Amino acid sequence: MNRASPKFDPIPAKAGIGLRAPHYREILATLPAAGWFEVHGENFFGDGGQPLYFLERIRSHYPLALHGVGLSLGSAGPLDRARLARIKSLAGRFQPGFVSEHLSWAGVDGRYSNCLLPLPYTEKSLKHVCRRVERVQEFLGRRILIENVSSYLQFKQSTVPEWACHKVFFAADRDAFPLDRLAQVPQSRHGHLRFKLNPACRLVRSRFPIHRIWEIHQADYAGESAVDPHEGGADLLIGRRERVIGLFPLSSSEWDFLNALGAEQTFSKACVGVLAKYPGFDVAGRLRRFVAEALLVDFYDERKRRE
Repeated sequence: MNRASPKFDPIPAKAGIGLRAPHYREILATLPAAGWFEVHGENFFGDGGQPLYFLERIRSHYPLALHGVGLSLGSAGPLDRARLARIKSLAGRFQPGFVSEHLSWAGVDGRYSNCLLPLPYTEKSLKHVCRRVERVQEFLGRRILIENVSSYLQFKQSTVPEWACHKVFFAADRDAFPLDRLAQVPQSRHGHLRFKLNPACRLVRSRFPIHRIWEIHQADYAGESAVDPHEGGADLLIGRRERVIGLFPLSSSEWDFLNALGAEQTFSKACVGVLAKYPGFDVAGRLRRFVAEALLVDFYDERKRRE
């Protein structure tokens, strides 16, 4: 039973199926036209028995992918080297096309959860996980794939934009900016106005070129696919157009001004701040643009609201 299974080419570009125990016999009896099977490695950590027996036979007909759910890559605790040894043994025995794991955490200090718990979307978390993935790959002697990040909730410390995209997509539609109401505001009160950012917009500032990374992952992209993470950061507007999410680069001055307005600073304070930093900034032109593009959807006069 310890003989090596035959090697296959990498996983074919066909739909695969999750392998489950109730289907073992039917698969071997009918040999369905499945491209490959994904197996959860934890189900085959034993030293023998029917699971490994059937997996040997199925492996002789199909490519396999080995997927894990309990490595706890995001945990603050040490990596489970005994679990890693089991995974390495399975990978050596069954030669899967790829080995994958969840980007989450499931336990620390010997206490475990049955849930794939989420991580804060921060650069600190990213560096922590990258170090652990590197150690896992060194131990296994091969690359691993990472499944989507667990994201049941958003931590207030999160700075990476995936959650911003979720919020933009699910935000409620808003009516057009009330220009008729704005026209009735005396000019002497303009500086006291506070604006509201469209909830289907988010502003993101990153030291990485995330707009380029997003761009090359679009279905119709046909340009250069290499991205240098050191080429510089980006000031971005994440927006929704007809239920399609887009990342739109802004100049630093535009980003600062729109961010100040979106934070509901008074119009005069936002103007003073942006003009102090960018003396030639066209306040009136940018404000017209933000309203025309539905980035700003409402306003109020704080003094009248108090009254």
